[in-house]
Amino acid sequence: MNSISFKRRTSSATVPAWLVLLMAACAGITVANIYYCQPILKEIASEFNVSESSVGMIPMLSQIGYGLGLFFIIPLGDKVDKRKLILGLQYLLIGALVLLYLSSTIVSVWVLSVLIGLFAVSVQVIMPMAAGFNHEERGKNVGIIFTGVLIGILAARVFSGTIADILGWRQVYLVSLIAVAIGTVFLTLFLPNGKPNFEGGYSQLLRSALFQFKRFKLLRRLAFIGILQFGLLSAFWTTLTFHLSGVPFNFGSGIIGLFGLVAVAGALVAPIMGRKTDKGGVTKVRFVAVALVVVSILMMWFGQHSVVAMVVGVLLLDIGAQSIQVSNVAMMYTLDPSSHSRINTIYMSLFFTGGALGTLAGILCWQLGGWNWVMAQMFLSAVGIIWLLWKEKRG
Repeated sequence: MNSISFKRRTSSATVPAWLVLLMAACAGITVANIYYCQPILKEIASEFNVSESSVGMIPMLSQIGYGLGLFFIIPLGDKVDKRKLILGLQYLLIGALVLLYLSSTIVSVWVLSVLIGLFAVSVQVIMPMAAGFNHEERGKNVGIIFTGVLIGILAARVFSGTIADILGWRQVYLVSLIAVAIGTVFLTLFLPNGKPNFEGGYSQLLRSALFQFKRFKLLRRLAFIGILQFGLLSAFWTTLTFHLSGVPFNFGSGIIGLFGLVAVAGALVAPIMGRKTDKGGVTKVRFVAVALVVVSILMMWFGQHSVVAMVVGVLLLDIGAQSIQVSNVAMMYTLDPSSHSRINTIYMSLFFTGGALGTLAGILCWQLGGWNWVMAQMFLSAVGIIWLLWKEKRG
């Protein structure tokens, strides 16, 4: 099928599997730009001759930009053609990456970090678009896109550290620029049109987004589960480096980075769980997933000095946590199709709030009681998820 005839389709039509895979790859390549900076902060600080606290603002500003995009840009997916919105954000991201590669001051890096986070929210337009392709395969499609996003996030740190060691930190963004540009060309050729569903003004659109939280009881419950799920996962990944770099492991950053690859393997299970939800097994999937999370926490708690326990624990934790998230998103997209972008705005805004709170809780627990306190905090979050799932099952 040629690209011209293909683009006449709308996003509600059934599309080939390769297009969903293409969208997943582009989503992963795009979201990775928020996380590339984390392993290369020392190199950036050295080049601009600034303090660690100054360069430490870069990841924070990227997250701020992403948060602003979630609330102020993502709702537009219901008001304008999703295809045009995705491509517009992708082209703006390309421009920001060019400027970052050429940046000459730390202030320009700060500003561009905000913009990169802001434009990277195209990922959160791609996901609801894929959810609307074929209702019978909604969970599968969401699982594939989400896997692409997870692999992008988890592999970003390993990729940027390796490229920076060989070629320098700027080349990380040059390679990313090329990858984003290639992906955007393919999206331009093959992405179908998306019919807008909202006819009001922008302020009405934002108010309508807020209204979705009040409108749907299921959305509220999914959001609270998402807060706890991403909170415990963020607490874990924030403190894992501290744990593995200390006694008895004394691992360096290279070996610690390999644990991210274990998590990538866990993320690959997400599409399988997504297919299970399509077959009506969502309740079973969710309870199995949270059981894996609990087992992983107990394994890494009581086997905290064992490499095997830590590796297996990381694998089970990511399989469980990401399966909860995929089922959450698949269920969320069973709500009003005309409001998918606004619903996604509320869910993902609260989801990332949970991640920020989890990061803070993890750091505080580490400072107060080390790994034992971190595991205890994660266990309590898992118990909270079980309670919410039980309430969900009882209606």
